[in-house]
Amino acid sequence: MPALAANTAAPDFTLPDMNGARFSLREALTRGPALLVFFKTSCPTCQFTLPFVERIFKSHGRGNATIVGISQDDRKDTAAFMKEYGLTFPVLLDEKGKYPVSNAYGLTNVPTLFWVAQDGSIEISAVGWSRKDMEAINLKAAAATDTTLVPIFRSNESVPEFRAG
Repeated sequence: MPALAANTAAPDFTLPDMNGARFSLREALTRGPALLVFFKTSCPTCQFTLPFVERIFKSHGRGNATIVGISQDDRKDTAAFMKEYGLTFPVLLDEKGKYPVSNAYGLTNVPTLFWVAQDGSIEISAVGWSRKDMEAINLKAAAATDTTLVPIFRSNESVPEFRAG
């Protein structure tokens, strides 16, 4: 089953964050849109992608838009991953082995990113690494937070157009 496509409703969910607090998508959407970033710590494409998500978070993640990672690993491995890759955005824990939220979103590969509009509809559904989708997400985050668009790619970086998840 492929990941949920754009123009479909995002399933509501509640998951614990790294500190044990509960995160509710429904509650987050009352403040604005949300970026959901599903990943596994052992995934090389996730290791490549999530530092770029961190750049978006640092530029646009403190306003109306919510940016959260959703780890398919346990707390210990996820904490080590966050430290290694310098991630400061909130990360939720999908129940390892059962993955109820990952399954609700139809995941077959990671990373998978969803930009969910405030009305709960998925506007961007991206599986694997897509430079074009990351640029679109960055643009949406800037617009949602009414902040200046900051490029996420640096001129000295060689960033591929696509990498499979």
